[in-house]
Amino acid sequence: MSGSAHGGGADPKVVGAIEDRFDEVLTPAALAFVADLQRRFGPRRAELLARRQERRAEAASTGTLDFLPETKDVREDTSWRVAPPADLVDRRVEITGPTEKKMLVNALNSGAKVFMSDFEDASTPTWHNKVQGQINLTDAIERRIDFTTPEGKSYALKDQVAALMPRPRGWHLPEKHVLVDGEPMSGGLFDFGLFIFHNGQRLLDKGTRPYFYLPKMESHLEARLWNDVFVHAQDALGIAQGTIRATVLIETIPAAFEMDEILFELRDHSYGLNAGRWDYMFSMIKTFRDRGKEYLLPDRNSVVMTVPFMHSYTELLVQTCHKRGAFAMGGMAAFIPSRKDPEINAQALAKVKADKEREANAGFDGTWVAHPDLVETAMAEFDKVLGDKPNQIDRQRPEVSVSASDLLAADQTPGEKTSAGLRTNVDVGIRYIESWLRGNGAAAIHNLMEDAATAEISRSQVWQWVHNDVVLADTGEQVTAELVRKVADDVITEIRGEIGDEAFESGRFGEAREVFEQVALADDFVDFLTLPAYDRLD
Repeated sequence: MSGSAHGGGADPKVVGAIEDRFDEVLTPAALAFVADLQRRFGPRRAELLARRQERRAEAASTGTLDFLPETKDVREDTSWRVAPPADLVDRRVEITGPTEKKMLVNALNSGAKVFMSDFEDASTPTWHNKVQGQINLTDAIERRIDFTTPEGKSYALKDQVAALMPRPRGWHLPEKHVLVDGEPMSGGLFDFGLFIFHNGQRLLDKGTRPYFYLPKMESHLEARLWNDVFVHAQDALGIAQGTIRATVLIETIPAAFEMDEILFELRDHSYGLNAGRWDYMFSMIKTFRDRGKEYLLPDRNSVVMTVPFMHSYTELLVQTCHKRGAFAMGGMAAFIPSRKDPEINAQALAKVKADKEREANAGFDGTWVAHPDLVETAMAEFDKVLGDKPNQIDRQRPEVSVSASDLLAADQTPGEKTSAGLRTNVDVGIRYIESWLRGNGAAAIHNLMEDAATAEISRSQVWQWVHNDVVLADTGEQVTAELVRKVADDVITEIRGEIGDEAFESGRFGEAREVFEQVALADDFVDFLTLPAYDRLD
């Protein structure tokens, strides 16, 4: 079936095509529910997005950020705690990926404790992906997602599967296919609203509860908005208060200064914080992009978790979570094993092992991987530290002391800005955006799982280098728009040679290059590359 649907009378108005089974998700009652969320909370969302711009301008003018004086009492009050862990107390390895059917089955079967099923950075926000993803999650909960590929390969759920933890879109992203009072609604409210409406009680009936990951927040006020959404949704659906639990990704620099406050705002619904490492690098560049040498980062592959500003943020995250009784979740291992090159695998798995060993010993309660083949390696490192304990929330880390200057110490990051680093940025940016435009937001590029966050690092670093007259250490060339376009020419030629003329012409590489240059070379910095790219999706 195709065409348009109108739920709840003429408004809200669904302007996306109605495909097979979409009517199971886009029921009149469900659409009325998400439209009500938009009307109640959309104005505050708009105000908070405007506040982001004001705060960014202030940080740019002063060159710094600090802990908020007005919330000092929350930080210094040692008595409050978040709600205690519920049925999901062991999160030592979580796997991430889009809500596509094959990925869902493989992730749920991977041996990980949790599958962070992603409506955000690992998922292109096509109308099909967003609605089909909802169908797939409900099918997974009901254990009816088994399927066979055209080649005859069967996929079926095992008896023991990972817990689902959807990640709705961040506050900045719209859903243009659903109009409420004539305007596109919030993508995050759409994703959350449909899932909780259809699956909140269903999960309770199965002995668990709805868990979520919340991305891209920049302040405790944005966490307060999510908490108010949860309170209203639970009341509206007849679900007990405190049923929903959410883990917040600390993946922006402003949020790193408000970790206590974010936990406090969500305390009855909080399930911890996660060190969202890729977006955190992007946020450092984005927030201080025009501050010159003090915030210029070297090649993105040099910015590992042990560099001072990244290390400080993870130490503070573990300490903050554990003193409040919350989970502290580690960052992503993005390596994709090669079927052809065992040497690449051996080197990469050694790095993954070292990274997970560091996190487990630092006090994290669990970590993220992007591929099922990494679960065993990550699990082994957490097993060594945790043993039979489900987590190490009891490890308080009182010795940690992190100042504002520690969190902002980008200038202490070792490494150079090189021609190879510039080429990597352009190459990954164009390849990823091309994949995204074709509807695949989780792209395996050069044995790494790239998503929107890593593409954001690539294009924002190019913008920063161009606008701060960076000279490359190995060639002595200044990074200019002309040089970036020359590198892009080389990248396009290389891609065409790799995949052949037919595949190249059937792809969207020309558009991808246009988008990349738009967000990497424009005079004004575009907040998120996914916003102009979204305009190119049907």
